[in-house]
Amino acid sequence: MTIRIGKISLWHVHAWDYIKQVQEHEDTEIAAVWDDNVQRGQEAAERLNVPYFSSLEEMLAQKDIDAVIVDAPTRDHQDVITAAARAGKHIFTEKVIASTVKEVNAILAEVREQGVKMTVSLPRLNDGYTLTIQDVLQQGLLGKVTYVRVRLSHNGAIADWLPQHFYNLEECQGGAMIDLGCHPMYLTRLFLGQEVTGVSANFGYVTGKEVEDNAVATLFTDSGAIGVVEAGFVNSYSPFTIEVHGTEGTLLYGTPDDRLLIRTNAGTEAVKEWTELPLLEKRESAFSQWVSHIQHDSLAAENLQIAAELTRLMEAANTSAKEGRRISLSDLQA
Repeated sequence: MTIRIGKISLWHVHAWDYIKQVQEHEDTEIAAVWDDNVQRGQEAAERLNVPYFSSLEEMLAQKDIDAVIVDAPTRDHQDVITAAARAGKHIFTEKVIASTVKEVNAILAEVREQGVKMTVSLPRLNDGYTLTIQDVLQQGLLGKVTYVRVRLSHNGAIADWLPQHFYNLEECQGGAMIDLGCHPMYLTRLFLGQEVTGVSANFGYVTGKEVEDNAVATLFTDSGAIGVVEAGFVNSYSPFTIEVHGTEGTLLYGTPDDRLLIRTNAGTEAVKEWTELPLLEKRESAFSQWVSHIQHDSLAAENLQIAAELTRLMEAANTSAKEGRRISLSDLQA
């Protein structure tokens, strides 16, 4: 049976990317649009040849709508996601779920109570380099992980291609770190493979916007391992970069080419020279995984756990940058 999907807002830059995924999946179709920006919503509905609803409540009341994709401002996530859950609609949403631990816990509690299927778009978890790095770490080829660094930046603020509302602090709840920095944040936490106990962040405002356009966060663990998360809207030709260092070896990706290199003292045959590793095939997209969860009545447990942890780390980073001090994650209000 075709899953009919209502689109909640075209606010996010990836909104049309997710619509394309709906259109390309054989089991899904866009059935309606709601947007608090009437012109934007009406134009999207006309382009898609589906109804536009000026009332979110009215769209969610439609019995022939099975699920929703949420691309509303981060500020509005708690309101729209909980409303969708209470209406019995399955939910796919752009990261982050929310900007605070208190909000994300409330959202996920409502999702569990209503029994709907929710998945968060964390696309780099499914890429071949991520899966290959996880495989190397599971084999112990780097020994004990001591340092992880992941960087993702673009020139959106200096080339002026990001929409202006991406610089609105109230709507976005932050800038480069909470938007682009989500990807290096969840990857850094994943590759560290242990609990992060503290976060220290510094934000820069190169273009003088209301939100940061240049950001770094340092993640601390009780073992002494350190993670470094970097993101920016003001960097031309800055490659997506991953470094994972351990007591027995090092992995490098994107320095600058999209190749994964290893040197290690571990294993049956040590690799003393930089050697390229073939990448595993990527997994199906987060959207396709969501559709599968709906069809097979399964839960995106790992996805939601990583997404909830992402919010914890982002709240800590935002608080650290604002207050100029290291934040203990145990102090965040649940």
